[in-house]
Amino acid sequence: MSQDAQKGWEARALRAWHLAVLRFAVTLENADRLAVLAIAAEIDRLGPSHRGRPAFGFFRRTTAELCAAILEPNELSSAALRQHLARIDDDRLKRVFAAAIEADPEGMKTVDRTLLKAKLATSASQGIATCPEAKAGAWLFQWKFTVVP
Repeated sequence: MSQDAQKGWEARALRAWHLAVLRFAVTLENADRLAVLAIAAEIDRLGPSHRGRPAFGFFRRTTAELCAAILEPNELSSAALRQHLARIDDDRLKRVFAAAIEADPEGMKTVDRTLLKAKLATSASQGIATCPEAKAGAWLFQWKFTVVP
């Protein structure tokens, strides 16, 4: 694989991971938690390995922390969610994720969390995103994760 193709794959994988975390934050469904964990494992698996096991575990570890923080919000989990929020480069995705976890991203236009969560939940069930803030993750709600053997 060429270096440009590898960078493109990495960017798409990272975006898919971010969107999967967002989907879990909105739905809180176990299927979405398992999907984001599967994506994380796939990303980590492509890193270096030691004795047949991935030596790189950042995405699996971070995903487990984020899922726990989303399910059981507290002071410690709030810090983990804010750290994840700071890692997101896309401003639209950052705003949508901040609304989903009910946090204000620093220096960004705020959104009505109640309205956004209702629209995201409705979009998830209909398979479409209807509000402008949700368009950052619009395809996420139509996406179905499948594991290829």
